[in-house]
Amino acid sequence: MENNTNQEEPKPRLKPIIEAADDLSLGISIVVAILIGVGLGMGLKKAFGHTWLLWLGIFIGIAAAILNVYKAYSKQYKEYEALAKERNDRLKPHFDDDEDEEDYGGGKI
Repeated sequence: MENNTNQEEPKPRLKPIIEAADDLSLGISIVVAILIGVGLGMGLKKAFGHTWLLWLGIFIGIAAAILNVYKAYSKQYKEYEALAKERNDRLKPHFDDDEDEEDYGGGKI
């Protein structure tokens, strides 16, 4: 048997659906991150008896939510840059043709 590594793997049919669900789940992940932080803080407060540990847990949850938003933004920005580069690459041949340009007397008046 021959192992052909030159062939491209077929793209999964459900990949666009999964990516869309991942984008929609950002709001849910923010809420879940904050709730996990609150739960962690309440557990630490109950275990050690210090009120500031509850606030530490809330802070950790909010930080995790902000990190989720940053990761989602970074992912979307990379996709935007790839699309913009693709568009520029497609349009570049149309603007590189200098043969069609004529000199309309660009001298001084």
